[in-house]
Amino acid sequence: MRLRPLQAASRTAAALSLAVLGVAALASGAQAHSTAVTDGASASAVHPGIKLQHPAVHVQSVQATGNKLTVRSAASTGVVSPKPTVYLVFWGSQWSSDPAGVAPDMQQMFKGLYGSQDTWGTILTQYCEGVAKGTSNCGTKGTHISHPASSPLAGVWFDNANAAPSSATAAQIASEASSAAAHFGNKTQAPNLNAQYVIVSATGTHPDGFPNSGFCAWHDKTSSSYGTLAYTNLPYIPDLGVDACTTLTDNRMLSGIESTETHEYAETVTDFWPSIGWNGGNGEIGDECENMDAFVPLSTGSFDLQGLWSNSANKCVTHG
Repeated sequence: MRLRPLQAASRTAAALSLAVLGVAALASGAQAHSTAVTDGASASAVHPGIKLQHPAVHVQSVQATGNKLTVRSAASTGVVSPKPTVYLVFWGSQWSSDPAGVAPDMQQMFKGLYGSQDTWGTILTQYCEGVAKGTSNCGTKGTHISHPASSPLAGVWFDNANAAPSSATAAQIASEASSAAAHFGNKTQAPNLNAQYVIVSATGTHPDGFPNSGFCAWHDKTSSSYGTLAYTNLPYIPDLGVDACTTLTDNRMLSGIESTETHEYAETVTDFWPSIGWNGGNGEIGDECENMDAFVPLSTGSFDLQGLWSNSANKCVTHG
């Protein structure tokens, strides 16, 4: 076992958050809690009950502080996303086929992540930016993450004029995030201090080598003409079959992608431009709790939401 090598120059040493394949996980739900991955691990190693892991991989080491998350920079912006705003980008003409119904499911999930019925999202509000490096308890200081009063889903784009690359590189995925910023009119840094662009690839495609690269998804930042952008590489996880990328064994094709995207969403919100945000001894807020999933009811339906680390509760939780 060894750390997966960084493959793209666009991903800086401290900027990469991967969902890494835990081939040593047990069908009972026990997790390979490691930032290492076996070279050549593939989807053939996945079977019901085994979850593709989500630990953060950083060349820069994270100070071992147990599970407690601490802020890694005193910067006033880019540490967290104070007003979470999501743009879903369904990339390529290949989206004429969506056998698992990923596109409507992702939209419905984000349409429900707000308000009083969403107690999962309230976990994030304890974290902030604009405080001293090493802070673990914001208290009333800094600018806190706000719980959305309305859906954080600000836009949906089916970018289907052309086919997406069948095996897009990380640089091409970052470029699509830049195209999305232009499409949605976010052409200055100001709106991009909260916007996250989720680049969702279609069935049968292999963004950044998925699934043979050994991850469920990852989030990162990229420089663009419109400022620094936060974005996620979200592959078509149902291609792996049921019960991959989740600890649930409910035989739902969509559970894995819901778990994975809520993992990446929460990590983007709390570590907006990795890795100057919130990290702990076991990685980012989702990495800490990748062995916890819950089927949670929202106003738009019930979804597989991954547990998140709460400093205030000092444990992994699925509600604030």
